[in-house]
Amino acid sequence: MEKIASFTVNHLTLLPGIYVSRKDHIGSEVVTTFDIRMTRPNFEPVMNTAEVHTIEHLGATFLRNHKQYADKTVYFGPMGCRTGFYLILAGEYASEDILDLARELFSFMRDFKGEVPGAAARDCGNYLDMNLPMANYLAKKFYDEVLCNMTKERMQYSE
Repeated sequence: MEKIASFTVNHLTLLPGIYVSRKDHIGSEVVTTFDIRMTRPNFEPVMNTAEVHTIEHLGATFLRNHKQYADKTVYFGPMGCRTGFYLILAGEYASEDILDLARELFSFMRDFKGEVPGAAARDCGNYLDMNLPMANYLAKKFYDEVLCNMTKERMQYSE
């Protein structure tokens, strides 16, 4: 079998950032998949499942209620390696195009208090596996260290 594109990215040099992972054509439409890399692979500890799960609930809820992107949000969910998230948007975008959206998203998650949306037995298959304080912390870290200091090298995969 051929190696898929995401396994050809050099994870030894990949920095936290927002990358266009792929663009797919579905009929006449384009969908863009973003790699929102929150931790540096193979250098930093991965995120624990509880905070990943919390970020997933907060992120999906925020994006699907966003005034501009609600109808363009196809998917927001975790990477299996627990170093980040995938965001799939209907339309053709570059990383620069969604920086304001990412800042809104991560400030929302950084500041969120209260009951996590969908964190109930009726709504979620593992609702007890949540960690809001750690999700707040990780969202703040990504916002402060990456989104407030975004560079080209954090938006384009290196060779």
